[in-house]
Order: sequence, then C-alpha cells, then structure tokens
Amino acid sequence: MKAETPYIHLHQRKRTWTPVEVSAGTLLDGGEDVIKRALALRCLEIPVGDFISEAMKGDLPEIKGCKELLLSNVKDEENHDIALNFAASAHRVSDRTEAEAKKICKAWLELDRHPVLKAVVLERSVFFVLLPIFRFLGDTGLRTTSADISRDEQTHVAANTLVCEALGLKSDKTLNNLRRATVAWVLQSLKGEADNKHLSGNFWLNSSDTLYSRGRAEGLSDTRASRMPAFFETNNVNLPQYA
Repeated sequence: MKAETPYIHLHQRKRTWTPVEVSAGTLLDGGEDVIKRALALRCLEIPVGDFISEAMKGDLPEIKGCKELLLSNVKDEENHDIALNFAASAHRVSDRTEAEAKKICKAWLELDRHPVLKAVVLERSVFFVLLPIFRFLGDTGLRTTSADISRDEQTHVAANTLVCEALGLKSDKTLNNLRRATVAWVLQSLKGEADNKHLSGNFWLNSSDTLYSRGRAEGLSDTRASRMPAFFETNNVNLPQYA
C-alpha cells in the first residue's frame, strides 16, 4: 500500500539498530590519519540533530509525517554519536585531532544559514564521503558502523532535501567553501593522486564535489553493495545488532 506522503514513506523504510562496541583492527596502510580525522568529526553528529530540532521550532512544510520523521532523524544522530564514540575510543583519536575537529564544528555552528540547509549539505557531501572512507580504509568494526549509519543518512538526506525544496532553500558559496574545507582537512595526509584510488585525496574531494552539486558520486557507486562481515570473519563485538 502506497504511503500517504513522501515523509511517511521514508519513515516506514527506517530500521532500528543498536550501536555496539568495536575492537580496533588493521586499517588500510596509509589511511590511518584519514580515519582518525574522520572519526574526530563525529562531533558534528549531535549538532546536525540540533539543527533539525531548531528547524522544528519554525516554519516547516505542512505535510503529514514531516515533523514525525524529522524527530526520528534527530534520535538517529544520537545513535550515530554513540557508535562513532565507540569507534573513536577503539582507535584512540588524539586530543590534538579532536581539538581541530571541534574548531571545524564551531565554524558550522556559527554559520548563519537555515539549519536544515546546513544539515543537508553536511550529510550529503561530507558524511556521505566519511562513511565510505570508513568502509574502504577502515577495519571490520568501522565497515559495520558505516553500513548502519549509511542507511539512516540516506533517509535523512532525502527528508532534508524535501524540506529545502519546499522552503526554497539553496546553498551558496560560503556554505560550499566550508563544506570543501571540512573534507580537505580530513584528507590532509593523502597525496592528490595514488595507485589505490581510495588513498587519493582528489578522489574523495571530487566525490564530495559531485555529491554537493549533483547529489551523486559515480566513483562511489560500488558502495551500493554494502559489504557486511560474515560471522566467521570477525569477533562478535564487531557484528551489528538489529531490533
């Protein structure tokens, strides 16, 4: 039976999952610093939820299911924060890296733009780059965490895009520059080009650029078939738990 509105349809597709503690495995050689910087940017998860909570106090599309879906998405960000905190603890992100990430977070918080617009730019063209980074440069635990969060973020981006379209919200040069600077900071240790494309800074930055401008990145098409760990591959603490 077809859902009454797009918001209800998106809400019905969601799946509940429980964050689990992960152990630190082997990261892709050359990608260690990238992983730790990406993990440090978990400090943006709760602010993204706060952006949506703030937006719910003002004008939103008067369409059935919109507010209920957005409220559910805020709860998801709390889940993401817990899961990424587990991963950051396992991989021991340095205090210096955490401090630099918090400065980036502060820049996003202080940027005077509609909160849903900031959320959709972060989720579509920053988080949708960080999550594949966890998958291709990370270990089994990070791949599991990436897969779980990715399913939520697909719903978040779809919902926030609908809201932005309904409210006539459009990005601008300042927001785009902050988006690019955020991704570039994560990739600082990588060369522009590398034999392994997943260790190429240009590959990831170009992916962010096309996600921002077109909503898709052809270079990340192989992430559609998410790789989930088999039970014989890994310690049980790295396996997902679903409701």
